[in-house]
Amino acid sequence: MHLHPRTALGAAAALLAATAISACGSSSTTTHAAAPAATSASPATTGTASTAATASAASSATNVPGADLHANHGAGKGPTLLVYSAQGYDINTVKAFSAATGVPTELVDDSTGPLLARIQAEKADPQWGLLWVDGATAFASLDQQGLLRKGLQVPPLNAAGEKVVPSDHSFVPTGITMGCTAIYNAKLLPNPPKTWAGLLSASLKGKVGMNDPAVSGPTYPCVAGIMQMMGGVSAGESYLKKLKANGLHVSQTNGDTLHLLTTGQIALGLIQSSAAIGAAATTPGLKVDFLPDLTVLPSAIGVDAKAPAAVQAEAQKFISYVLSPAGQHQMQTGDPTGDSLYWPVAPNTAPKSELPAFSSLSSQTINPYTWGAREAAINGWFTNNIAQ
Repeated sequence: MHLHPRTALGAAAALLAATAISACGSSSTTTHAAAPAATSASPATTGTASTAATASAASSATNVPGADLHANHGAGKGPTLLVYSAQGYDINTVKAFSAATGVPTELVDDSTGPLLARIQAEKADPQWGLLWVDGATAFASLDQQGLLRKGLQVPPLNAAGEKVVPSDHSFVPTGITMGCTAIYNAKLLPNPPKTWAGLLSASLKGKVGMNDPAVSGPTYPCVAGIMQMMGGVSAGESYLKKLKANGLHVSQTNGDTLHLLTTGQIALGLIQSSAAIGAAATTPGLKVDFLPDLTVLPSAIGVDAKAPAAVQAEAQKFISYVLSPAGQHQMQTGDPTGDSLYWPVAPNTAPKSELPAFSSLSSQTINPYTWGAREAAINGWFTNNIAQ
């Protein structure tokens, strides 16, 4: 999940986002329209999503993005593929895709919570073409509601990627991060714990922080993973209660937890691996550690089941592009100290040098359909028993 600034939408979109405040870290959205190849810059242009050059070249803000895009398909009236994304590398990737393929594409860039709220609000008349966010549980929930196209063509993947493809091919992984990676202040904690039980030690009382899964989308799979690792929901709740009794600090976002860490209010935080590795690379004194059985957190793409066939075909092209060498280049350069720090699922694509070998980590996967169905209840329990 990225942290770069966003431009506020008009009143209608702002109201929609406000209704989702309990499920997200932001209530604002940025819309970017990528021109087709004839009017776009070279796909070799990379840059970062936060630079003014990229923003001015790749974006044009509108008040109500996505209005009647499906109805306008093929009429030359505007973008035909509407991408909902919470990825830090999405601006440059969407721009490069449109330049490479000639497919007019519009991007709605926001946090996962507001994007999912928009999809729910649009059920009767969906405008989105594809969704690109972190966490398979969100896609499993959409699939169970019949909102995702099944039978997507899955490009070749490595073993880690194949492991998280659903049997009905309703979403396609595009990369992997880890939930609840430990980032610590080496001055305050020269010898960090190596086990989950170690987080309960008296020496760490009041010194551990994490995000609220009801606000931070990538944190829910971490909480579900803790419960699975501990033996089930009840055992996981017991562990989290012990963590709270030991003075756990709960924040809304990665940035809030990192603030507590850099100001010395905590000594160790549990955040998404991409954010942790990026912060450690840019902040002296911070280091990353990987506890056992970390939960695999795939980024993925799903396609609107109600989109016209032509839009679905464009979405399939986008999936193929993202997992191509050109698309992987865009993903790995678009957010160099954030979301670009992922483990690739595309074959013959090496992770960035800052990342350890994926095979060196102790990891687990959770069943997104089992744990996705429990998300609302578990997040509610966390809010009432841990966050407060």
